[in-house]
Amino acid sequence: MSVVGEWPLRVYYEDTDHGGGVYYANYLKFFERGRTELLRTLGFEQDDLLGREGLLFVVQRVEVDYRRPAVFNDALRVVTEVGDLGRARADFHQRIFREGESEPLCQGRVRVACVGAEDFRPRPIPQTVRQALGFGAS
Repeated sequence: MSVVGEWPLRVYYEDTDHGGGVYYANYLKFFERGRTELLRTLGFEQDDLLGREGLLFVVQRVEVDYRRPAVFNDALRVVTEVGDLGRARADFHQRIFREGESEPLCQGRVRVACVGAEDFRPRPIPQTVRQALGFGAS
């Protein structure tokens, strides 16, 4: 069973572009916050993983489909679902919805790699994190 998290957010004026819609790169920030909040909900703070284990999660690949714009003052929700998990990487499927709507405004896939903080070389995702994300032994 896939682990799913939801995180609410509000569009601020600073998130929008000259045309009044959310600037395209800000959706990536919203996705990042969704992944961070999912890990937090599961009991993992990224600064703790860095301090205790010397590990970072870095974005390796992003695919995004922009369907309709969010605008100033919209209430949104970021839905983050764990996809596939490899030894040192995780795929997340993410969607952003306007509150009360069932069609996503934006959706994407984000692959993150687990790396050592000192050398940025791939490291295995800790077993505790794997289990919390819904995956057993590697």
